[in-house]
Amino acid sequence: MRRENLWIMVGSIATGMAIISGNPASAQTAPTEQCSLAVVSRTIPHNAPVCDMTTVQQLAKSGHAYEQNQLGLASILAIGPDYSEKEALAWFQQAAQRGYAPAQGNLAVMYVNGWATPVNYAAALHWLQAAADQHFPRAYYNLGILYLEGKGVRQDDQEAFRWFQKGAEVGDSSAQTNLGYMYDRGVACTRDIATAAKWYGKAADAGNPLAEANLADLYLRGDGLKQDDAAAFLWFHKAAAQGYTGAWIKLGYMYSEGRGTRKHPQIAYSWIKAAQLAGDPRGVDLLHSIERTLTEKQVAEAAEQATKLQRPELKLSAMSFVQ
Repeated sequence: MRRENLWIMVGSIATGMAIISGNPASAQTAPTEQCSLAVVSRTIPHNAPVCDMTTVQQLAKSGHAYEQNQLGLASILAIGPDYSEKEALAWFQQAAQRGYAPAQGNLAVMYVNGWATPVNYAAALHWLQAAADQHFPRAYYNLGILYLEGKGVRQDDQEAFRWFQKGAEVGDSSAQTNLGYMYDRGVACTRDIATAAKWYGKAADAGNPLAEANLADLYLRGDGLKQDDAAAFLWFHKAAAQGYTGAWIKLGYMYSEGRGTRKHPQIAYSWIKAAQLAGDPRGVDLLHSIERTLTEKQVAEAAEQATKLQRPELKLSAMSFVQ
């Protein structure tokens, strides 16, 4: 669910349930005999051991929950020909049944999305609650999403707010973003832009692209923060660099108006066209307006640049799961 108007700049809320890496620094204490698959361990501390696939598989088959979760991640990413959603489900189930909170959260995501299994909200709630009982931050966020969207539970903004607050207070950047949004819009709370800015700022500092874009919105509007086009441009650029198409459109807007940067219609066209090519049509009216100011050659050059800005990559990258 996006509650965003490009020109009013009211911000966005994260609604996708997220699979997590199982970084032992952010979860329960991990077993001493463990090692990570490099391809799914980009947030693991540098001094943590990284092992070859054979070793990880041996440890997983011996009952080590951490490696079972790692293989689940590798499988859902379909890193090799032998991996699949079905394999991911099986590994997550084994690790979840051993009480490993990251795997419990990941198994819940599988049930919510119907990946390799029929959609089962009751099972998802069971495993998310089990992970939340272990104070696992991403479980708080995912529970908030279920209540926000009314999936498997009665839709309840107050309950969603409660879970996002729990997640935000222990450092989950998506929960911080959503808590900021609820304060921004006065959802299940009294509207408080200063508090919204605080939570957006924490999540943005952690690199959350939605928070970066929402913080940029506040700077652009001068709402809760001193109006600052340069700061807005900077934060939109950070969000755009992570592939958030809403930020691409807003960068296009800023280039078209010369806000926070020099006015450059051709660059503006490239950013908005890139978003359109990626399936986000929200800037189409502005795109047509800019196009009328450019020559055919400039439009062709900008369109070519737009394809490069897209940076075609696998949508399910390792980092998209490590949040």
